[in-house]
Amino acid sequence: MRISVVIPAKNEAKNLKPLVEEIYRALIDMPDFEIIYVDDGSTDNTYQNLLYLKNHIFGKIRVFRHKHSVGQSTAIWTGINNAVGDLIVTLDADGQNDPADIPSLLELAFSLNPDSHFCIAGYRKNRKDTAWKRFQSKLANAVRSKVLHDDTPDTGCGLKVFPKRTYFSLPYFDHMHRFLPALVRRQGGIIKIVEVSHRDREFGQSKYNMLGRLGAGLIDMVGVY
Repeated sequence: MRISVVIPAKNEAKNLKPLVEEIYRALIDMPDFEIIYVDDGSTDNTYQNLLYLKNHIFGKIRVFRHKHSVGQSTAIWTGINNAVGDLIVTLDADGQNDPADIPSLLELAFSLNPDSHFCIAGYRKNRKDTAWKRFQSKLANAVRSKVLHDDTPDTGCGLKVFPKRTYFSLPYFDHMHRFLPALVRRQGGIIKIVEVSHRDREFGQSKYNMLGRLGAGLIDMVGVY
């Protein structure tokens, strides 16, 4: 199956090259893949650096750009809408997801019925974030799981694998990326959880804060319910 790795990025100029190198190493035995970066209105050199990497070093990169930032879910939608792969791999651009975990998620995906809807979600059991950020995430995951019964301990993990056709069978809305397992389950799909590693961010800073997550999360959770 063809594989498209979709990465939304905003102001991640210094994290691009190391992450792409790791993806190439992780998928060395899977030659039919592409890496789609969607620059979501960056104000640093993210877009220019992506074009350089594409044109001079990594031919499997494809680059799309939002002139203004429209959010992670829409950036993911743009990437998947332009993907040629049958299977979509998503991960965050900040380097905290380890591409070395991708093959184990793909192996599980290949074992499932190719005609079924499914989502294989990473679980960052040992997160490398501040205690305050881990507390926020634990609380949010507990509330969401209680309300939506999505059997997912860490829906915020960016590392996921699912069929392209599954994604486009789901209702689209802003912030939908936080609810993919619940939405796939709503379609009668299969949810699988795989423990993955989590790393410290080396460059840049997080784009989210507690109030932003909480406000959007509560409203969207009501809608998904």
